[in-house]
Amino acid sequence: MKNILQEIVNYKKIEIEKSKKMISVEILNKKIKSLSKPLKFLDELRNKNEVGKAGIIAEVKKASPSKGIIKKDFNHIEIAKEYEKGGAACLSILTDTPSFQGSPQYLKDIRRNTKLPILRKDFIIDTYQIIESRSWGADCILLIMKILKNKELSKLINICNEMNMDILFEINSQEELERLLPFNPKMIGINNRNLENFETDIENSIKIKKNIPDDILVISESGINDVKDISYLGKHNINNFLIGERLMRSKNISGELSKLVNKE
Repeated sequence: MKNILQEIVNYKKIEIEKSKKMISVEILNKKIKSLSKPLKFLDELRNKNEVGKAGIIAEVKKASPSKGIIKKDFNHIEIAKEYEKGGAACLSILTDTPSFQGSPQYLKDIRRNTKLPILRKDFIIDTYQIIESRSWGADCILLIMKILKNKELSKLINICNEMNMDILFEINSQEELERLLPFNPKMIGINNRNLENFETDIENSIKIKKNIPDDILVISESGINDVKDISYLGKHNINNFLIGERLMRSKNISGELSKLVNKE
């Protein structure tokens, strides 16, 4: 089994160097100064939970390495509007092109067309990407523990804090959780998909959640297909979810999402 994640990181390094040559940090920072403050991603999820609803991060996702094209008639702006209509707490926008057929332009366009907080879903390994993300209008950054060493993590966290951006830390194992906790995370996403072979099991969220302090908001990512999954995870005090493929394949995105949000 080839390591898909490592392949992505390898080409990401080349992408970043090209981007740095095209647009300097100074230009990005100038753009950021003209923007409003970042929206509070974490607060929106908590607000949903406080009124008894599922906090759902709805993902705009055209394709994936494991499934190929997920949605053929893909209109990112219309999808984002359907998500907002359906009651999503936040949005996740894929900006990686080679593996997910995402685009930075999707995030920029959606930012102009929604009031929801936005997570840039990508493979963040360099502080430049965080500044870049903020300049596009992202409010939250995904940091994947599997691809980051502690020293890199510290640098990325510091830049996020400077930008007043929320951070969704993604873990896949107990070992990654133990490494993360000293960094005082406020929000942890437990990926039910093994990023090395892309197999999925929602029991992974339940197993790892037992060892996460109650004051940290937990999000179950990948493999959530219906209200039964949401109810099952809810019994284990997991009330926030990142859902992409299930919604992308739906013929009635806002209706399907509304059922999940309201646990119907």
